[in-house]
Amino acid sequence: MTHDHDLVLRPTQAQTAAALNPPAGRNGGDLVVETLAGLGATTVFGLPGQHALGMFDALRRSSLRYIGLRVENNAGFAADAYGRITGEAAPLLLSTGPGALTSLAALQEAAAASAPVLAISSQIPTAGLGGGRHGYLHELPDQAASFRGVVKSVHTVRTQSQIPSAIEAAWKSALSVPHGPVWVEIPQDVLLAQTGIPVVTGGDAFPEELPPRPELTAVAADLLSKAARPAIIAGGGVVRADASGKLRQLAEALQAPVVTTPGGKGAFPWTHPLSLQSWIEDRHTTDFLEDADVLLVVGSGLGELSSNYHTFKPRGRVVQIEADLGKLESNHPALGIHADARLALQALLETVEPVRPVEPETEPARPGAAERVREVLTKVADRIAAQELTLEQEVLASVRKALPADSPSFWDMTILAYWAWSAFDAKGPNHMHSAQGAGGLGYGFPAALGAAAADPTRPVLAVSGDGGALYSIAELATARQYDLNVTWLIVDDGGYGILREYMTDAFGEPTATELTRPDYVALAESFGVPGVRTSPETLEADLAKALSTPGPSVVLLPAVLRMFAATHLS
Repeated sequence: MTHDHDLVLRPTQAQTAAALNPPAGRNGGDLVVETLAGLGATTVFGLPGQHALGMFDALRRSSLRYIGLRVENNAGFAADAYGRITGEAAPLLLSTGPGALTSLAALQEAAAASAPVLAISSQIPTAGLGGGRHGYLHELPDQAASFRGVVKSVHTVRTQSQIPSAIEAAWKSALSVPHGPVWVEIPQDVLLAQTGIPVVTGGDAFPEELPPRPELTAVAADLLSKAARPAIIAGGGVVRADASGKLRQLAEALQAPVVTTPGGKGAFPWTHPLSLQSWIEDRHTTDFLEDADVLLVVGSGLGELSSNYHTFKPRGRVVQIEADLGKLESNHPALGIHADARLALQALLETVEPVRPVEPETEPARPGAAERVREVLTKVADRIAAQELTLEQEVLASVRKALPADSPSFWDMTILAYWAWSAFDAKGPNHMHSAQGAGGLGYGFPAALGAAAADPTRPVLAVSGDGGALYSIAELATARQYDLNVTWLIVDDGGYGILREYMTDAFGEPTATELTRPDYVALAESFGVPGVRTSPETLEADLAKALSTPGPSVVLLPAVLRMFAATHLS
């Protein structure tokens, strides 16, 4: 009797010959790049350093495309965006100590947003590990410990024979739901030493699926089918799982209004009759969701931004579908379903009872779901109109008109991005991305570079404030070196605009928020990147022209924008 696990793929004669006669001149770094290529990687990001030179030397003997950024954190942001756009694990090659640690903020964002980043760092020589010699350049007492609280998994390598398996395990971890960043470290001497290990010719690191428990989806389907006022919150998990189509089918079957979180932008069509859009940071929307007798939360942990800063207090039953076990019921009691959003939505589609028209003779008439959605959106629009924020709305509308419908956009932590979380129509899933997961500055431009590397056929938009832009100026050189198709809109308000508002509201006046800035247009041009100074009146035309011109560009908008208030002004 033969069992499946008894079957072994036998090498061909050619594979055997190649394995017995590996080419000369290979080192441990070759095992890294060969494994990555065997797993399907085509592009790697990173920054070389002394201990990592074995990996970078091996790149020239491989077919992998290398995109080198100027700061490790920015390389991490670029890899994050590449992973989001492609759905593949994005390799990030780093050096030891300072180089590795500089990537931590980017890896935190990747973890918060479930972006699959495969970080591979060098380590000091093995002689310095485990209580051995001390005093190596870049040495940390326990480098991996610096990453364990940030990444999804840590994989240490101490010999060359461990490299293919460790990278394959890390790849599988990064792509198993929930997606996330992973960490591999390899000592300098292991990377540099010549190797007689055969060329790595393939890899099978298929991620594990996470189906829902059928008894839980049966209960959820029953609750939703019997609900009088169901509603849905769609988070980033819907986008990562490519489940937008199934979400729409379920919402229509249940006639359930849908609101998307900042991470779930584009998961549900903006103009659909059931779309509450993304006004989740709004009291009218919050009141509506609290009134749902059954609230389905898909792919969201209902964190700070997704719960109107923890003011959301649901009165009905909550059903939460979440791939990250730690986020399941972490903020609200719920029928918690630990599952991939796509598989769970499919299970619900197969078991819910589609809504039937209410019989007026037997039940009191009540407004239909689409009518209730229109009422909420009208209240939101009236509230915003009462705040006299015409400039902000016009600027955001100009950006939307100038940006092609299928182009991705990447937003830094800036006032215009805060507006975009609520008011911007992403035009589709996986189109709008921001740093709202971890909230670090400097995300927009380097992330956009990663997206442009992933898909050079579409122009990519980056949006930053002048404060966030200063984190990323060095990457103008990267944009020019690789001729990446990114237009960078910088809104210059003279400092850290959102912090200025926060401090003024809290303390009456701001401190440490005003900045001396360069001439961004001249600075861009010094890198060989075209720049233009625009105005609110000419923004749409200038931005559209920049986006339609191949290669990188900068559009500078001097403007002081204000945030909207999420409740009625007293």
